[in-house]
Amino acid sequence: MTDPGDSRIKTLNFNVGVLGHVDSGKTSLARALSSTASTAAFDKNPQSRDRGITLDLGFSSFTVDLPDHLRDSCGDQYDSLQFTLVDCPGHASLIRTIIGGAQIIDLMVLVVDVVRGLQTQTAECLLIGELTCPSMVVVLNKTDLLPPAKRQSAIEKMTKRLQKTLENTRFKDCPVIAVAVKPGGPDAPETDKPQGVPELIELLKTQTYRPNRDPHGSLLMAVDHCFSIRGQGTVMTGTILQGALAVNDTVEIPTLKVTKKVKSMQMFRTPVSTAMQGDRVGVCVTQFDPKLLERGVVCGPGSLRSLHAAVISARKIAYFRGSLSTGAKFHVTVGHDTVMAKVTFFGLLAASPSSDPAPLDTLFTYEREYLYQESYVGGQGADPEQWALLEFERPVTCPSLCLVIGSKLDTDIHANACRLAFQGRLLEGFQDKAYGETALPRLRICKMKHKEGQVERVTDDYTVIGRSLFKKETNLQLFVGLKVALSTGEAGVIEGGFGQSGKYKIRVSDGLRPETKLLLCSASKKKGKGGGKAEPGQDDEPRAESHPVSIHLHFKRYVFDPHKKMVQS
Repeated sequence: MTDPGDSRIKTLNFNVGVLGHVDSGKTSLARALSSTASTAAFDKNPQSRDRGITLDLGFSSFTVDLPDHLRDSCGDQYDSLQFTLVDCPGHASLIRTIIGGAQIIDLMVLVVDVVRGLQTQTAECLLIGELTCPSMVVVLNKTDLLPPAKRQSAIEKMTKRLQKTLENTRFKDCPVIAVAVKPGGPDAPETDKPQGVPELIELLKTQTYRPNRDPHGSLLMAVDHCFSIRGQGTVMTGTILQGALAVNDTVEIPTLKVTKKVKSMQMFRTPVSTAMQGDRVGVCVTQFDPKLLERGVVCGPGSLRSLHAAVISARKIAYFRGSLSTGAKFHVTVGHDTVMAKVTFFGLLAASPSSDPAPLDTLFTYEREYLYQESYVGGQGADPEQWALLEFERPVTCPSLCLVIGSKLDTDIHANACRLAFQGRLLEGFQDKAYGETALPRLRICKMKHKEGQVERVTDDYTVIGRSLFKKETNLQLFVGLKVALSTGEAGVIEGGFGQSGKYKIRVSDGLRPETKLLLCSASKKKGKGGGKAEPGQDDEPRAESHPVSIHLHFKRYVFDPHKKMVQS
């Protein structure tokens, strides 16, 4: 779907996410690197400029000659390399925006204030990078604030500390570089040139690779900015996550259920006729109010679904110290949307940790039975395969197998605690608003139940009377026909109630063993010793310890079975 005459085809686009703690200098770094700013670059938001922090994703770019290692792999297809910088906000309250930005990058630049070191949000950005990005470069910024005599030793000390922190992550041995992108601080004159930026550009060039860009499949584009141009129409700027797009194509804005025809497109102010996965592009449509879509997704008509609930694979994030309890509510980021959702955890009936677990998306099926979990099950080694049902407070629009991150964003942002709780992939979505009646009964999640009672007396060789298994008000007809086991080994079946006090009759088809009868008879004799009258009600409610034979009832119930049937193997 590419045009040989399109100048864009000669430039390889590479998306670099700039992440880090608030006030670590991310936007200053993006500004120092960039030659072309988009309409959503360098804190376009007036509040951002007033407060001096980034509130939204910012986009800018710079272009370099294609490095030799890419020239070897790309042949004559490209002659230049464009770095698109995604400047993510660092403030803790904006983490949902950071998660959205991290999903569109090929390389992560983690900016660390060399004076302050790793902070809580720096660690959260690192975790998000681990979930979304294959490689990383660490930039130690503000080196100009270090005393000149101690500068090099302080940089080396911080570098060693960072490398130790990264030892057990996918970014082990990633490069670390020291810079001062705004010497003298934010109020210093612009004449003070950034330090270390040319070296950083050379380092970034060595870290590039040819991203997997596939023009096939349905279009999916993450839109981060929408504005109108008088006389032309409305421009939606964003990154193409999947598929390709061309002028005159029809696109859908699924949250609004609106379709529009593409009038024209630009990539960093250069008109293009086509764009594909990985490209940053501005798409112009007509007769559309930009206020209706500040951020969201655009897709091929009919290719995305709005979901009221979903099944996901589930993995706890190791640094999260809170509990993952069924019934709890989390902020769930699904694709590029964040919404509150209630979670129900479940796993395999015979769950056991595996050193090499199979992909969760291949394990989930409606034909399999699952075990309801009161909370996420974690272990010392690899956690067993687990899933979660998410029930959203409002519908979300997203593709299958998209990244899902559960967070506790209502945690105090000043607390030294990771708020990212679990992650996974969306495996199954429920579009029907009445999914509780139409879809969930197919989900065979069961609770294992165990009840224990006692044998009160023997009626004959094949019948005993039991007590303490049910409450007086229990409808015993629901349990008729269920199998039970005596602690002495015999198997029996509940035949029905006995009297009005919750007692019941059990039929032992193979008969009681002689030693069981002897045990029960001797217990009855001990109970009857003393010759005195029994205390009022004692016959109805004898003490459990006076009956040495217990009765065990095991069954399961499916959580979403509307009939609440009891099932035995």
